[in-house]
Amino acid sequence: MNVLSHEDEATRGGRAGRVVSFALCGFVLVEVNYPLLQPQSRLALFGLLGLVLLFLKLPLRLEVRTFKALRLLDSVLVMTAAFGFGYVIIQTEPDLARFWFGNAALGDRAGQEVAFDHVIGFLGLLLVLEAARRAIGWTLPLLALTFLLYARFGNSAPDWLFPHRGYEWTRIVSQTFLHSQGVFGIALKVMFTYVFPFVLFGSFLEATGATAFVVDFSQRVFRRSTGGPAKVAVLSSAMMGSLSGSAVANTATTGTFTIPMMRRAGFAPHLAAGVEAAASSGGALMPPIMGAGAYMMLEIVTPPVTYLEILRAALIPAILYYLTLLLVVHLHSRRIGAVAVPDEVDGEPVSLAQGLVFALAMVGLIGFLIAGFSPFRAVTLSLGVILLSSPWSRRTRLRWRDVVQAVARAAQAGMPLIAAACCVGIILGVVMLTGIGSKLPAAILPLARDNLLAALFLLMISTIVLGMGLPSAVCYLLMATLVGPILGRLGVVPLAAHLFIFYFGMMSMVTPPIALAGYTAAAIAKANVMRSSYAAFRFALLGFVLPYAFVLNPSLLLLPSDDGLNVARIGVTFVSVLLGVLFLAVSMTGYYQRCVARGLRIILFLAALALILLPGFDMVHLAIKAGAALVGTGILRLNARGDASPREPQCMPGLIGAQGSKGGSQG
Repeated sequence: MNVLSHEDEATRGGRAGRVVSFALCGFVLVEVNYPLLQPQSRLALFGLLGLVLLFLKLPLRLEVRTFKALRLLDSVLVMTAAFGFGYVIIQTEPDLARFWFGNAALGDRAGQEVAFDHVIGFLGLLLVLEAARRAIGWTLPLLALTFLLYARFGNSAPDWLFPHRGYEWTRIVSQTFLHSQGVFGIALKVMFTYVFPFVLFGSFLEATGATAFVVDFSQRVFRRSTGGPAKVAVLSSAMMGSLSGSAVANTATTGTFTIPMMRRAGFAPHLAAGVEAAASSGGALMPPIMGAGAYMMLEIVTPPVTYLEILRAALIPAILYYLTLLLVVHLHSRRIGAVAVPDEVDGEPVSLAQGLVFALAMVGLIGFLIAGFSPFRAVTLSLGVILLSSPWSRRTRLRWRDVVQAVARAAQAGMPLIAAACCVGIILGVVMLTGIGSKLPAAILPLARDNLLAALFLLMISTIVLGMGLPSAVCYLLMATLVGPILGRLGVVPLAAHLFIFYFGMMSMVTPPIALAGYTAAAIAKANVMRSSYAAFRFALLGFVLPYAFVLNPSLLLLPSDDGLNVARIGVTFVSVLLGVLFLAVSMTGYYQRCVARGLRIILFLAALALILLPGFDMVHLAIKAGAALVGTGILRLNARGDASPREPQCMPGLIGAQGSKGGSQG
């Protein structure tokens, strides 16, 4: 039971929340374009507004209401957050120098902090941990707390746990909160400079109805296609997920209508949930926005890359991922005899005005980036495009109420990002303080014995394990900091290495036993959680193979070599992987025109791996690829004629599932 009455909660989270939401959105838009504050001050104010809003919107909920004083806890936390983060601003801004201790700014008295500095820093750390717990659960705060204990008691750690000399709490607090390598470090900077402006952009685009156009458009494209609802889920999730960057949010948004559609079309509940979760998890891989990953790479990848280079590198892998997903759901739909689209989908016509606003916003964003504007300036200008193009139709016009709701949605979506970024900052501060960021790669390199595949496999496992329960962007940031240098030492293209980490951070959303996107989809489909998660894992199988492909074949990322872009190499590699994608889809579903025998599916799976993973222009590998292509196409041609497939009336169980439509029509 909430310790606040509904009236109190509405008052605090409503009126005060709206004021803070407008302050947060307005401050970010002004400060990223026309900076007025010191770098640490602007991040402190960003964190202050985010945490105050979070404590207002997510009040403490307790079953026992015996202690009435606990009802005041949220108010105390709000005031403490304002005071603690505000203290950093006061002790940093030159215009407030008369309030500085020792006539020196906070950043200039590192190692000479006063006791009051440490008290404020300790309270700030507690606030960050509690905010992260409320926003995203226990996983990240417990991980941060573990790192804090490691920093304090590292001198007692065993040899396998990277011991160090240990640090006093005052030194730890200074590193993680008071200065610019912890809470107010790169994680919060990325959220402030890049991610939040794009969250605001997506919120206003949604307010105009332009994002609803995405779903309507997808329905029109696949209205006559077999298993159309599943393909609608794939296409709409790809387009929506690029805006949100959150697999869970994408699943919850698009899944509410695509999952019931798939069930009515003949998909079993757990398979409908699996399709939606797999499609939503890949959304952040899709240019031009890519959630938060692209912006973090701008700050982390060395040597530095541009935003357009990241988008170009992500394009072909994203297309291949969603093309495979479309092939898999098409073949599976043919196998189970799924219907096209339920009759009730044919509703009112798609609004061209909504489509125009969506097109103008996206074309404007890409155009501004190509013109050389920074990402935050480009998204600000694109937000202006939305505001200028929306008033011309009743369907897209933004009233004051719509603006208020858009700002509130953006601020509410930003709350967990701000809390997570602050909490990740604690971990990164400890990493910098203890030097574990260099010790861990040094330990893993001998373990991999300079074997690239072994190093990639270890990195995949560690990323997936760390990503279970963490937002994908948070997982990427931690892994890029801890073990990203490993791949660079093994000769991997830096951008390919970072995309590898980012992909597996996304795939952790559909990797059992903790598959957050699968859990969300299962709740909507009213299906078994673990069956839905395993179904999502199987549908997203290419997402576990594709990162190896572009690390071993960097031409898939359209990265120039010493002699520039080699069009022939890119073309051969792309066709090879595309054919492998087809073989992989057939081997997963066990169907191509008719059922495919189990032995032939195994051969197709091996041929797919050869075509996808082997490097492109080595003569031996080219010969193996050519043989795999001939064998695979031969199997498909024979199977299409019925000469090489079993003639039993029932298909053998496939990797996706056998009939799957059992009970699906009752949705």
